[in-house]
Formats: sequence, structure tokens, C-alpha cells
Amino acid sequence: MGIQKRLVGSYLAVIAITVTILEIFLIFSVKSYYYRNVERVLTSQAELSASFFHQYFDAEDLEKQPERLLEGFAHHSAAQVQIISLTGQLLQDSSGMQVGHVMADYPDVQEARNGDVGIWRGREPSTDESVLAVSYPLLSMDSNVGIVRYVTSLTETKETVDHISELLITVGLIVVAIVTVVGVLLSRTITSSVSDLKIAARKMSEGDFSARAKKRYQDELGTLADTLNAMATKIQRDEALKNEFISSVSHELRTPLTSIKGWAVTLHSNHGEDRSMLEDGLRIIETETDRLTRLVDELLDFSKWDNGLMELYRVPIDLPDFLRKIGKQLAPRAARLNISLEVHVGNALPSIQADANRLKQVLINLIDNALKFTSDNGTVTILARSVEDGVMIIVEDTGSGIAAHDIDHVFQKFYKGNGSGHGSGLGLSISEQIIELHGGSLTIESRIGVGTKAMIHLPVCTKS
Repeated sequence: MGIQKRLVGSYLAVIAITVTILEIFLIFSVKSYYYRNVERVLTSQAELSASFFHQYFDAEDLEKQPERLLEGFAHHSAAQVQIISLTGQLLQDSSGMQVGHVMADYPDVQEARNGDVGIWRGREPSTDESVLAVSYPLLSMDSNVGIVRYVTSLTETKETVDHISELLITVGLIVVAIVTVVGVLLSRTITSSVSDLKIAARKMSEGDFSARAKKRYQDELGTLADTLNAMATKIQRDEALKNEFISSVSHELRTPLTSIKGWAVTLHSNHGEDRSMLEDGLRIIETETDRLTRLVDELLDFSKWDNGLMELYRVPIDLPDFLRKIGKQLAPRAARLNISLEVHVGNALPSIQADANRLKQVLINLIDNALKFTSDNGTVTILARSVEDGVMIIVEDTGSGIAAHDIDHVFQKFYKGNGSGHGSGLGLSISEQIIELHGGSLTIESRIGVGTKAMIHLPVCTKS
């Protein structure tokens, strides 16, 4: 059963139960009101007649003046009036019933003979008509001498009650019909949104991430549509980055391999005759091999990170000595590029617990990026200082800088800014992960034409 049918069915069931209970209560109340009203009128008339008898006929014999009493009792009442002796014999009847008829079998008459007000509702045997009878004792000298009985037909009252009941039932059915229509319309506002989400989700599951869920209302389903669309946008972006990454890696692999193969063929045909060419070729082969190794290492690191398998092997590190060694390692490259590489660290820095190889990988990546984007006569500076809760390592350059629209994406996997033509786009992403595994943080600040500053914050005490 679909959502729409369940919703409409639920609405209809709740309203039908509510309307049924309300109809039963109203019909019972109307019926009770009309019957009690008739009963109250007859009781009031009977009580008034008994009071009239007690006041004006208290000392007279009831059986000698039933006609006079009947005339007085029935004068202001449309009901059938009967005067009955204490033995239950009918003395007078305003409707012409035969005098002498025994009335002792009626429940209301029996109660009145005992001095109580008797009320009975049932069918008159002679006419099979539904009637209401009220019997009231007639007192003379404080003793019961007879009964005055008022009887009225309930046919008109029953017809009135039935008519009102039909109206209430009709109104109830109209309410149920209106609620059904409204329920269908309201359910469509939900099911239409769900259908849109289902269609969009099916297209996305088939690989069409350009599909978007239509947002109809500002509600939970609208929020879900926004979430689904945002997810599709992110997947689309990741797919684009992945495709760019595959293309880039293919190019990155092909270029050094082509260079290596070309120089290998050249050196093989040269037979070692030209020493200068041999040295140049071997140097280029070594450089391109290192480039391939770095690319493969980045891919392996990314695979470990993506599968949660990257581990650290922490050891105590003397930070000043550690940074100076990295500076010496990269100084020849900086010199070839005519860039000044400066290391400014004091000897008072605290010792830290870190994975030396991983931390070196991060710093070389940051310095490599700084050298790559710094022009001739530029400066790359490595700084380190103590901060309140750890140490801060800064790699700062005077290079071209990073555009504002790129700065928020530099740590995103596979991302390469417009000015970055080489590399896998994984270096900074992996570097950030390594620093976070150390319990620290890596942030980058940059201004176009001024330079870039990469800041590594590491806590002094990190536990493995």
C-alpha cells in the first residue's frame, strides 16, 4: 500500500471513528432531551392536578366526582388524562376509554398506588402505539385515595428525533466526505515530494548526478531534497576531480616515463662516447625516477588514509636540528632556482613526539610547493617558535600566492588550483591528515602577489 493510501486511510479512519462517536453522543442527547422534556411536562401537569385535588377536593369521595375532576385536569392539557381508583379500576378517561377497565398491570400505576410518582414508556396494547405515561397519587387527608394518569403519544416526538438524527448523520457523512477530499489533497503534497525524491534518487543511483530533487515546500522533505541535491553536487564535483586526477596522474606518469625511455635509448645508442651527455642523461633519469617515486608514494599514502590504515611511529625529535637538516637537503634545489632558502629556529624549542618520516614528508611537500611558486630572487623561510600549548612551524614564501577562491579548497583531495599544472592534487590533503594524526593542525594563509604562509601547530606532548 502506497503512502497516499495509508495517509488517506489513516485520516479517514480517525475522522470516521470521531464522527461516529460524536453522532452517537448527539443522537442519544437529542433523544434524551426530547423524551425527558415530554416526561417533565407530564410530570408537572400531574403534580399540578394532584395539588389541585388536595386543595379543593380533599374531603370528597373520589369515586363520586370523577367527571368533575377529569374536566378540571384535562382542561389545560392535550394529553390523555385518566382517573384511576386505588384498586386500579379506570374511573374516567379523556379519550373515551371504557370505564371500569383494570389498569393495575401498568408499572406506573403500581408505583402510584404505593405513593410514588410512576413513569412508564412503552407500547399501548390496544393501539400498539409508543406512549409515555406519568401516574401521580391523589392524596386526601394525607392518605392515597386514587391516581391521576397522564398519557401522551411519542409518535411525533420519535419522528422529530428521527428527523434530527437523519440530519446529524447526513452532516457526519458530509464531514467524512470533505475530510476524505482534503486528506487526498494533503497527502498529495507529501507524496508528490516523495515521488520527486524517489525519481531523483533513482537517477542518481544510475549515475546521473546532474539530476536534482524538486523542493516543493519548506519542510522536512524540502530539507531532505536540499541534502540530496547537495550530495549530488558534491559527488559531481568529486567525480570531476577524480576524472581530472586520473587524467593528471596519467600525464604525470607518462611524462617522466617518456623522458626516461628517451634518454635510455639515447644513451644506449651513444655507447658512452659522450661523457657529458651520459651525465646529463643519468641525472635526468634520476630526477624523473624520484618524481615517479614521489607520485607513487602519494598514491599509496592516499590509499592508506582512505582506508584508515595510516599509522604513526612517534619518536622524540630535536626540532631545531630536524629543521636545519631539511633546509640543507633542499638548499641545492633552491640554489639552482636562484631562491634564498632560510631556516630561523632557536635552540630553546621543546622536544616533541612525532613520526619523523611523516613530519619530514609534510615539510618537504610544503617547501616544495613554496619553491615551485616562488620566482627568481625570491625567499622561502622556515620558522619555528614555542607557543602556549605546543610549537608552531611556519613555511613562508614570497611567491605568487593563492587566489581567494582556491584557498578554501587546497586541502581537498585531487584539487589543483589554476596555477598548479603538475602533481596529483593529494600532497596537501595527505599533509593535513598526517598533522591531524599528530593531534595538531595545518592552516594556510595567502595573498596574491605577496606570498603564502603554511602554519603547522603541534602539541608538545602527543601520545601514541
